[in-house]
Amino acid sequence: MRLIPRMGYPGARDPTLIAPRADTLPAMDLGLTGKVALVTGASQGIGFGIAKELAEEGAQVAISSRTREKIEAAASEIGARPYVHDTLDLDAAPDLIAAVERDLGPIEILVTNTGGPAGGDPLEFTREQWEAAHRELVVAPIEMIELVVPGMRERGFGRIVSVSSSAAREPIPALLMSNAHRPGLLGAFKTLAHSLAGDGITLNTIFPGRIATDRISHLHGSIEKAQEVAREEIPAGRLGTAEELAAAAAFLCSERASYITGVALLVDGGLTKGL
Repeated sequence: MRLIPRMGYPGARDPTLIAPRADTLPAMDLGLTGKVALVTGASQGIGFGIAKELAEEGAQVAISSRTREKIEAAASEIGARPYVHDTLDLDAAPDLIAAVERDLGPIEILVTNTGGPAGGDPLEFTREQWEAAHRELVVAPIEMIELVVPGMRERGFGRIVSVSSSAAREPIPALLMSNAHRPGLLGAFKTLAHSLAGDGITLNTIFPGRIATDRISHLHGSIEKAQEVAREEIPAGRLGTAEELAAAAAFLCSERASYITGVALLVDGGLTKGL
């Protein structure tokens, strides 16, 4: 794992900076070598960053997304196994799990990552949009968990991480769908973490803040605009990077994190004000 130094690095408020220089520190063995990991929504952005980090830590990584061309390109870049899967298609989840386990072996690490729902006027969403957001943000991850937990229980080891949003803790203006549904999955994770801790299975959630991805660029109109806003609003004075978020996720997936479960970890440069 490449650790990032704390604040105080040269140029912390330099408007051209997205991330601090990453000084190389002694590596920490996370115990991920040979572990089979599945990361959904991993053709780009945060999901891709997490998959890349796990692969670099020695895990056998499977990645999925709905677009064949993108997921195959991403897999080729990081040495992962690609699978085409749409998280909204709940009936296809068993086939995805079966294919990964046939090709790589039993899944020991599951990272659930889905695209965020669109923003908009809070009173203009249709019933279909409400139902689709609930299916994508709550039901789809739980479906995956139900499929992998029996095997994890048998082996006495499992790591499940959900990539959520700080909206689950502090509502974000104009993102009603996230504000409404993400807390539901967080509650489910807390309940499951309590019931599965004795089986050697941990469930944790990561709350990304404003990470330099295509989504943040879309929400702000451009990455440059997002950086400008970040300098003013985020205590760290910048956007986060997918690599920084991935480092946190990899630790939660590791053997070293065996006593951490039911946690919701903010990776947001100090932006969220809620306790």
